[in-house]
Amino acid sequence: MEPDRFSISTRPLGSLERQLDPVLFDDLEPPAIMGILNTTPDSFSDGGSFGSLDEAVSRAIQMVEEGAAMIDVGGESTRPFADPVSIEEEIRRTIPVIQKLADQVKVPLSIDTRHTEVAKLALEYGASIVNDVNGLREPRMDELIAEKEASAVIMHMKGTPRDMQVAPSYQDVIDDIHEFLVERVDHMVSLGVQKGRLMIDPGIGFGKRVGDNLMILRELDSFTDIGCPILIGASRKSFIGKVLGSEVDDRLEGSLASALIAAMNGASVLRVHDIKETKRVLDIFNGVRTPEKFL
Repeated sequence: MEPDRFSISTRPLGSLERQLDPVLFDDLEPPAIMGILNTTPDSFSDGGSFGSLDEAVSRAIQMVEEGAAMIDVGGESTRPFADPVSIEEEIRRTIPVIQKLADQVKVPLSIDTRHTEVAKLALEYGASIVNDVNGLREPRMDELIAEKEASAVIMHMKGTPRDMQVAPSYQDVIDDIHEFLVERVDHMVSLGVQKGRLMIDPGIGFGKRVGDNLMILRELDSFTDIGCPILIGASRKSFIGKVLGSEVDDRLEGSLASALIAAMNGASVLRVHDIKETKRVLDIFNGVRTPEKFL
């Protein structure tokens, strides 16, 4: 990837005012789809697939056409045992994509990052959501969300991407995650962040055993009392492969089944790779919920 393909222009940011409006997750019609756009060479599923600016933007536009209600742009792989990348490299991979997409799509843009510096630039260049696998715990990340009046996804992760799958264990996985999410939501509200701008994610695959992930899907409605919409990101993850005995490129059925179960049990947003297929599953799900529309 040549650096000039990912350079940031210096045009005024005023033209991005539309994208900087806070996203109220309560206004979304669930279950909504968040499209995954990885600009990394080493993501577990699609690493290197969208390595140029044009490829990334083209894929994002395609995802919107297929039914994505928002696009999540990530520049650091958070797969198990992944090595961290520099802040500069993460910025180089993500910010030009967000800047260009802000002028070309009408859905909210999300930055998938655990770093405050990356989140700050992303919000300045067109993102309106920060999707943080670290639960907004990096210094000043919480303050940034409050100051910018941004929306945020608070995810539970045990450890870091590099060590999270080294013998994770829980007294009670649902209770432990619930306690963490309640504390983080209460903290953000105490900073003046509107609760409708917060979404929670129990963090499937992030410091979880196979059984933990399956239990999260089964017991997902245990998190509804927190009062925030729930995001689930199960797409193509290793627990599906271990249940089915399949490699990462052969997990579509497992991903769709997980998405449907999550929707049935209260998920408001599904973070997925396969937009068109997931949208078709959800269309049938919504049809069954509201059959009178087809009478």
